[in-house]
Amino acid sequence: MHYMLLLYISDRPQPGTPDAAEEFDKVRAFHRVCRERGALVASAPLLEPGAATTVRTRGGRTVKLDGPFAETKEWLGGYFILDCEHLEEALQLAALCPTAAVGSVEVRPLLELG
Repeated sequence: MHYMLLLYISDRPQPGTPDAAEEFDKVRAFHRVCRERGALVASAPLLEPGAATTVRTRGGRTVKLDGPFAETKEWLGGYFILDCEHLEEALQLAALCPTAAVGSVEVRPLLELG
């Protein structure tokens, strides 16, 4: 079964700084663990919420808004898609994710279509 780990953070070090290098090294190490276990399907960091565009279509009219859908303290900073035997394995890997120590990691099963 595929599970998505949604990585929520409230702050990210400025790229190019020693703090950013240290944080990304931790995430790369977690990426390696997932890959070595054969669980990694995909992963990527996301730009900050200010880079988002929200699109809504109502009554045949499309509206595009700069920024995220909702204003919150924590924001979606990246994701992992993992192929795990069961939820417990996905939860164990989520606990190893460095984001769990500084933010939160939401584990959500993907809906299998077909």
